Amino acid sequence: MTRRNTELLLLCLAAPFVILLFSMVLVKQDTALSFETLAVPLGLFGAFIVAHIATRFFAKNADPAIMPIVFGLSGIGIAFVTRLAPDLAIRQVMWLFLGIVLMVATLAIVRNLDKLARYKYTFMIVGIVLLLMPMLPGIGQEVLGSRIWIKIGGFSFQPGEIAKVCIVIFLASYLAQNREMLSVFTVRVGRFYLPDATTLGPLLVMWGISFSIAVFEKDLGSALVCFVLFLTMLYIASGKKMFLVVGFGLAALGCVILYAAFGHIQIRVNTWLDPFSDAMNTGYQLCQSIYSLADGGMLGVGVGNGLAENIPVVESDFIFAAIAEETGLLGGAAVLLLFLCLAIRGFATAARAKSDVSSFVAVGVTVTIVLQAFIIVGGVTRLIPLTGLTLPFISQGGSSLLASFIGIGLLLRCGDEGTGINSEMKDGTGRMRAIGAHGATRGANDSSVLGRVALGRRLTSTMVAFALLFALLVANLTYVMVFMADEYQSYPGNNHTLYREAKTERGSISTYDGVVLAESVQQEDGTYVRTYPQGSLASHVVGYYSQQYGLSGIEQSMNDTLKGQENFASWSDVVNYLAGINTPGNDVALTLNSKIQQAAEEVLEGYKGAVVVMDPNTGAVLALASSPTYSNADVESLLAAASSGSDSSGGALINRATNALYAPGSTFKLVTLTALLEKGLATENTQVESPAFATIGNGELSNANDIGYGTITLKRATEVSSNTAFGALGAEKVGSDLLVETAEKFGFNKSIDDFELPLYTSLMPDPEEMTEWETAWAACGQPVGQHESPAGPQATVMQMAMVASAIANDGVLETPYFVEGVYNSKGERSFTASAKAYGTVMSKQTADSITDMMIGVVENGTGYEAAINGVEVAGKTGTAETNKEYNDSWFVGFAPADNPSVVVAVAIEEGVHGNDEAGLASPRAKKVLESALQVQGLL
Repeated sequence: MTRRNTELLLLCLAAPFVILLFSMVLVKQDTALSFETLAVPLGLFGAFIVAHIATRFFAKNADPAIMPIVFGLSGIGIAFVTRLAPDLAIRQVMWLFLGIVLMVATLAIVRNLDKLARYKYTFMIVGIVLLLMPMLPGIGQEVLGSRIWIKIGGFSFQPGEIAKVCIVIFLASYLAQNREMLSVFTVRVGRFYLPDATTLGPLLVMWGISFSIAVFEKDLGSALVCFVLFLTMLYIASGKKMFLVVGFGLAALGCVILYAAFGHIQIRVNTWLDPFSDAMNTGYQLCQSIYSLADGGMLGVGVGNGLAENIPVVESDFIFAAIAEETGLLGGAAVLLLFLCLAIRGFATAARAKSDVSSFVAVGVTVTIVLQAFIIVGGVTRLIPLTGLTLPFISQGGSSLLASFIGIGLLLRCGDEGTGINSEMKDGTGRMRAIGAHGATRGANDSSVLGRVALGRRLTSTMVAFALLFALLVANLTYVMVFMADEYQSYPGNNHTLYREAKTERGSISTYDGVVLAESVQQEDGTYVRTYPQGSLASHVVGYYSQQYGLSGIEQSMNDTLKGQENFASWSDVVNYLAGINTPGNDVALTLNSKIQQAAEEVLEGYKGAVVVMDPNTGAVLALASSPTYSNADVESLLAAASSGSDSSGGALINRATNALYAPGSTFKLVTLTALLEKGLATENTQVESPAFATIGNGELSNANDIGYGTITLKRATEVSSNTAFGALGAEKVGSDLLVETAEKFGFNKSIDDFELPLYTSLMPDPEEMTEWETAWAACGQPVGQHESPAGPQATVMQMAMVASAIANDGVLETPYFVEGVYNSKGERSFTASAKAYGTVMSKQTADSITDMMIGVVENGTGYEAAINGVEVAGKTGTAETNKEYNDSWFVGFAPADNPSVVVAVAIEEGVHGNDEAGLASPRAKKVLESALQVQGLL
């Protein structure tokens, strides 16, 4: 089979794939398939057949694989331009056909590249002028941050694309004429020979031109292509690796200078390093590209089903992201493989070229196209910083398309001039040398043969380098699309995931008593909108669902369940999910009671603080409130303000019950009591000294209001919350080790597994670092230490509710939880919560003794405002010094004291206003306890 017959066969094999791909685009656009609607792919095939026929006349010995590869890439390009930018598709088709005409015209006009080389300096001047034209005022035009366009009248194009062709011809001609001179290094340094200034001159000039393009035109892509193109051709011509060392050294120096001096370079580099840090601004394009790639997976989402339209100018710079998303890793890798095949055929053409000029032109054209493909795909997949190039033959744009086809015409001409058995080959001087059947020269010019052999080795090394680069691209693509896909898809700001979810009815979130807190309402277009019927009720528990800012709360922790992707109630649910059948998500029932929740929120009005209500017997959270709060109707504006640093809501989005650490004040004395009683260091009747002031460990402690109580029992010290008594007991009897150990039994310094909301870890210091004075204050609930480990105690309101819950439940701490059950859309239950012990903190005897003392606090001590008629309440107050104008007020307790069914913890920021009791926690706790007891029928 002849070369041209092979070419025809390959074109015919590629045609069905191109037509099928275009057909898939049409079907997705609801266009009926016919010869008229398929005119573009059929016409494209016909145009390449005409080009094939022309090649039979003008370049019958050209490489047979190059044109079919270009046909395949062009077909993919026009299909996806039609898919992504239908209004630009007709123009792209016109450019495509004009490009094919120019490719044939190049073959017809350029019959001998050696003759073309006579005009090398003309090509040099034209190339430099075209490169620098966008800098000229009046005609130069900046688009999307790069000044690479010129506009004359109503016509605009990128002259730099045509300039690359002129530069390739000039470099090929120059290097062919001066390869021997460039191969000789005359400066000796030790054992090494280095190039002199004359030899380095061209390299420095090209570095300067490339640097100027990057600075004045802000076109990093063209600058990089031009410099690496020259460097590659220089190495292949001379064989001197020193040029590569010096060249890449100059490139590195240029990068450092550019990054240090120019803001737009810094933005590009910083965006590459972390696009998600500014995902809605400078990183938007790259983030959207990554989201598209992550959606693609191995096989893709299907042509027309992707969301790459979210990427600005996706039809140009980011078209590869759309291809990979819709055809998957296999489709994206196939495109890269086509470019690699083009590189192989291009370098093979260079290896068999008849003259040095032809060989170097083949190298230049191949490097220009393939390197550009590597750079743009590397940027789109975040392997390297973005540069703003187009993907040859595929991206929308006429300038690049025309230049690429002209380059292919030159490459085919180089192949037609290729050597063969009994043909002749010209060296750089134009002298002829004959090649025999075994590739050996006949005649005296044996050095020429060795030069061609060396040239072949350099071409092979360069081809291997390009193969490694493309292997790196595929590896990186696999990493993004397979290994990191789940993580990228779960990012809160991934609007692709949220958009897809908008087409599915998300399950509802409701309270234990049946009040719907969140539900999805179908719109006219078939999508669903998340609504929150109760406004701000339990907003910090339910969280928010935003397509722009992501998810929080139960909406986030139960996301897969609400989408119907886990907690299946039946086998049919499993089958539907695996089959990809769109079914409503699961409903989530919380442990919250709407009436208790409402009471908890009401007592916080006007103050910052939090309330947690628990069932101590199970760990079920009956209410959780944080103030200030927010309504989900306003959450988008709050999130926007928070992201811009202009939040004026007072931290309404912060869940102060779980995501704020407070000094717990005297409520922590319950932990100190546990250590004393559990270890037998004291009983409730132990006599203790309670002076107004005490010096412990060279530091002073004082009671509230500087009151001294003399010698009293431990029970009475608890009722009046004596700091001096507890400080002395903590420092002298408990000690730092036991105090920290006991706190950790309650959950300090530990996390709760599978907790449904983000929860800060409550903190205690390293006991080895605690002084005696610090231990004394820590026993009273006040963090004062300064050392490497955090000062402590610092506790969440949830943590102090857990402390009271362990005492109320006879010393056994149940793990708190929010989700009571999960139901599918048919009402079938798939999950039922059950109590799970966190651990045994103390004996029942110790718990009973502490309960008795807590009853005394309410009946005879500081917690009198928490007393409820007809119900015995056990509690403990706390005042925490905060270095603010007013101190924080605390109360933790439970009721009924003899058979506890509800625990409450209340913290009010700056609630202690001297003798003004309006901001105290204990009367607020009373109201919440009353509401809970009424709901339970105990009041």
